[in-house]
Amino acid sequence: MEKRIILITGGQRSGKSGYAQRRALSLSPNPVYLATSRIWDEEFRQRVLRHQADRGPEWTNIEEEKYLSRHSLEGRVIVIDCVTLWSTNFFFDNNSQVNVSLEEIKKEFDAFTQQNACFLFVTNELGMGGVSVDETQRKFTDLQGWVNQYIASQADEVILMVSGIPVAIKNNIS
Repeated sequence: MEKRIILITGGQRSGKSGYAQRRALSLSPNPVYLATSRIWDEEFRQRVLRHQADRGPEWTNIEEEKYLSRHSLEGRVIVIDCVTLWSTNFFFDNNSQVNVSLEEIKKEFDAFTQQNACFLFVTNELGMGGVSVDETQRKFTDLQGWVNQYIASQADEVILMVSGIPVAIKNNIS
């Protein structure tokens, strides 16, 4: 397998995760779903279990809040869902320090994507929704925008989801 990085971005409920999962299944009979969300409470834990069951037995499900590179997934097709929640974990652990969080995320992204695998990163375009009146939200939106730009710069392919329709905005075919 040739290493490939695919970034799938868009607004809320634009179809990003569904597209990423369908794409992963078209590339592998047994893809990996790497979930980055923290489990906040029992209701959320039940939601996670329902989502895992909905994906089916062909998926390998991994929960990892921050350190994606801990997982050796050489030769696999991996959906990372999602970059926004992943960035949130660094942001809050670093007391909303944007620069510290950005450097840690870039370092972890670089370490993780050294593996020879197909990576499908799902993220949100937060900056398309207007400017928040809350300083912490503005800082996080800035962080998320810079993280998205960094991943897009490293990606072979970038897909923008609009109303469930994938729009290719970058495609480096080797």
